[in-house]
Amino acid sequence: MTTRNQDLESYYLSFLPATTSDSSREAPRLIYSYRNVITGFAAKLSLEDLKEMEKMEGFVSARPEGILDLYTTHSVNFMGLNQNMGFWNDSNYGKGVIIGVIDTGIFPDHPWFSDDGMPPPPTKWKGICQFNTTKCNNKLIGARYFRYTGNDPWDEDGHGTHTASTAAGRFVAGANIFGNANGTAVGVAPLAHVAIYKACDDISCYGSNVLSAIDMAIEDGVDVLSISFGNRFREFYEDDIALGAFSAMERGIFVSGAAGNSGPFSFSTSNDAPWILTVGASTIDRKIKATAVLGNNQEFDGESAFQPSDFPPTLLPLTYPGNNASDYYAIYCDPRSLNNMNVTGKIVLCKSRSTEQVDTGKAVKAAGGAAMIIMNSEYWANTTFAEAHVLPVTHVTYADGLKIQEYINSTTTPTATIVFKGTIIGNDRAPVVAGFSSRGPSYVSPRILKPDIIGPGVNILAAWPVSLENNTNTNSTFNMIAGTSMSCPHLSGVAALLKSVHPDWSPAAIKSAIMTTADVLNLGSKLIEDETYLPADVFATGAGHVNPSKANDPGLIYDIEPSDYIPYLCGLNYTNRQVTVIVQRKVNCSEITSILEGQLNYPSFAIQVRSNSGAQVYSRTVTNVGQANSTYRVDIDSPRGLDVKVEPTTLVFSEVKQKLSYQVTFTPFSRPSTIYTQGSLTWISENHIVRSPIAVGFSDLF
Repeated sequence: MTTRNQDLESYYLSFLPATTSDSSREAPRLIYSYRNVITGFAAKLSLEDLKEMEKMEGFVSARPEGILDLYTTHSVNFMGLNQNMGFWNDSNYGKGVIIGVIDTGIFPDHPWFSDDGMPPPPTKWKGICQFNTTKCNNKLIGARYFRYTGNDPWDEDGHGTHTASTAAGRFVAGANIFGNANGTAVGVAPLAHVAIYKACDDISCYGSNVLSAIDMAIEDGVDVLSISFGNRFREFYEDDIALGAFSAMERGIFVSGAAGNSGPFSFSTSNDAPWILTVGASTIDRKIKATAVLGNNQEFDGESAFQPSDFPPTLLPLTYPGNNASDYYAIYCDPRSLNNMNVTGKIVLCKSRSTEQVDTGKAVKAAGGAAMIIMNSEYWANTTFAEAHVLPVTHVTYADGLKIQEYINSTTTPTATIVFKGTIIGNDRAPVVAGFSSRGPSYVSPRILKPDIIGPGVNILAAWPVSLENNTNTNSTFNMIAGTSMSCPHLSGVAALLKSVHPDWSPAAIKSAIMTTADVLNLGSKLIEDETYLPADVFATGAGHVNPSKANDPGLIYDIEPSDYIPYLCGLNYTNRQVTVIVQRKVNCSEITSILEGQLNYPSFAIQVRSNSGAQVYSRTVTNVGQANSTYRVDIDSPRGLDVKVEPTTLVFSEVKQKLSYQVTFTPFSRPSTIYTQGSLTWISENHIVRSPIAVGFSDLF
């Protein structure tokens, strides 16, 4: 420990009472001394200890421990990355970039973390490896663990192994899940280095652990941070991830965060600070098809990663426990409900209530069920999952589930079977926004459009720390799961690729490149849809679906300096103390010209129109990172009820890195029937299309 760090820890210890007069009370204890993310510490204190501390000179603020929730191949090809050609090859697969993954740990022995042909880490790397035996290598260059997570960085859950391999796993031939989705699997940045920070157990993540993990990652020298967990409705000065991410961003570290799995409800995003890339989840064009065939010859396509070859084609009795009106939990096939009914030898219809239904299948199997049909909730509509089930299963849509219920209720002897059809690639509806993917507007800062982007997050195949087993005695060290936890590391990997090609780009520049080049059309050349198969709005998609190759050459970028966030934070009506907690230096907002949220130099626009609103004027500055001599002309898709004017309408650049500004005037002229409308502002040159989405809320509440 350096002299500076020793002095800092001694200073923190001076705030803790040396003894306690109450023998029944545990003595105060220092847990973490933070050196980078904040000026402060984590300690175990009683309320009496806290009251004494508040009286001491130098005390600024204190808050209780926060608990954060975890959120949970072909996907790289779906994003347009192809081996030995194009952007993937040009980026050298992320070589030399360090991705820090804060999660549940890692399974270091998986072949996805082999270091064959990997160079040693950059000389700036200062991290350590806290496994009990030698497990780190030139691929997995560091591993730390934090309190309450065990005795080493080993992953006992699977979430961390899956996310780390998605971001930066090596090429692994023969990857599959029970013979399905077979092929060579790979992470987004296979030559990037990985450092794991085990801040979470299999249920949740402690805020003090998360802050300490970010603190260590900054000190260790990571380039990208991937954070697949979070919580909602916290002001930035109380949000451990937002606090740590701000300090990381100041040091040039790109932070990617999962938007959360609380969709499709509005105001449900997490990790929504503007210095974090907030990532929603969408489907890819691969399905592992399993078809429910009813006794009346109706067929309904669903999905399952377990596809037994010996399941009999003969019709079996079909039952729906949810028809027991006296037992609410029966619709979900709760084990206690199944104990009170006969499902032996039957196919059981169960309603979905999470992104993971394997445990429901275990309950059905334990009760003697022969197979299971999962039907979606109304909210998740058409978002189905291919999971590693323990018995024959198909997961069908909400609408199809209703039709199956109708059939069951139409006959005294309902029957069905399941036909397994294997891996199908080429669904031109993809990408579709996942029903669980959290939606904007941002609760804390609604005039910053969130999420920022969507990426692959449904039925993602990646590494798993234990062998999955089922009733065929086959096993797999890969797993297929869904969540914004899966989409987040895809974008972390993309950021690593961009960092490899453009080491001088700031985190804001990388974010801008990703957002302004995003796709808004699906493979069928129609607008990207949501889980209901209707066009998705910008609060579901953000700027659109990530297109890594286009992001490598965006033409223009919207850059933001760390100091630019201070007027924005003051404009949120935060107190001087609250802003100081975030930026880690004294701020007096009365001496700063604060700005409205919409004035931050963000690559998107979110406008609020109140009942008495007049024209709103905002400016943006773009930096030329394309051809030196280039001309851009504006194209405006005005949201309903709003007139949008841009001055100037043409931007003429004569050199690379030249900055030019423009002004946008939003004038309401009518009030549409919907609360929200949307449009876009696009700068078009001979070689580039630079698109910014516009979201408009016609409400005094938004």
